[in-house]
Amino acid sequence: MTGSLADRIYRAQCIGNVEPIEYMVPYPSTQSLLEGQNIKFSDQVIYEKDNITNLQLYELVQQTAHWLNELGIKPRERVIIQQLGTPQTEILLFGIWHLGAIGVIVENKNIVPINELKGLAKKIPAKIDLINKIEPYPTFFDPKYKSLLSDEALVFISKDKSIRLSHYNLLVNTNSIQKALDLRIRTKLFCDIEPTSTAWAVFKAILPIYAGCLYTRSDPEIVFSFNDVNKNNGFQLRNDWKNIGEFDEHHFGVCPENTAALCIGNTPVHLTHYEKDESTLKIQGHSVMMGYLNDQANEIGFRDNALYLMS
Repeated sequence: MTGSLADRIYRAQCIGNVEPIEYMVPYPSTQSLLEGQNIKFSDQVIYEKDNITNLQLYELVQQTAHWLNELGIKPRERVIIQQLGTPQTEILLFGIWHLGAIGVIVENKNIVPINELKGLAKKIPAKIDLINKIEPYPTFFDPKYKSLLSDEALVFISKDKSIRLSHYNLLVNTNSIQKALDLRIRTKLFCDIEPTSTAWAVFKAILPIYAGCLYTRSDPEIVFSFNDVNKNNGFQLRNDWKNIGEFDEHHFGVCPENTAALCIGNTPVHLTHYEKDESTLKIQGHSVMMGYLNDQANEIGFRDNALYLMS
């Protein structure tokens, strides 16, 4: 095993001769995604239920950043995502990013109690009405720090592992889903994923905004779910990569170490390459994570210009 850990991670994030810096996503960070969408589409409704436009969403996000700032959250600090319902949880995540901070998703708070994460991340009030909380704050917030594509954006914590994802990871993985489905602007989209996985951040929080879709429960054209779905308009997300050879065309393989989307059917998503044998999944590409929080796990996983996962 040669090279520093940072070098080995970077080589795993390359695909062929294409390095991450050579593929440009349209936005310099997730924080700038909402800003960019408001340049042309400020009056476009993004959440049908509450009739929230891109401009209104951006204002709610900036109010959230004010509220988080008053709570004492600082740029580059990690903040645990509370489950507040849609779209409040998504607004909270973008508010964290607008502040320049980092979101933390806990897979199962019964297995990994939030109180045990005090040294890792800040905790904010749970079971609140976010819209009511942020209502008194100004609708403009000028962040003291604007995150870079290479900065940490999201940490995912489960019983067995803690994964770090960059803003670039999230945006390029979202871009790969849009390309795979040829998602058109104003497509009616619905997703029932809970905020307990990286798939929630990509498929539910970022993708509708990135692709200019309309998020709605009413007769959606595309549905994303971990449950069985109608294959005529739905895509079932599966994290059992050991059975990847059995995936159908309407199955999205998801893997948090590859940000979220790994493949659709047996076809890797854009800028991702994988190989699988009986016990190992080898991944290369731009969606490969920044690494685990545990350096020993990084030393085991990153080798030979790839990331190796064991069943």
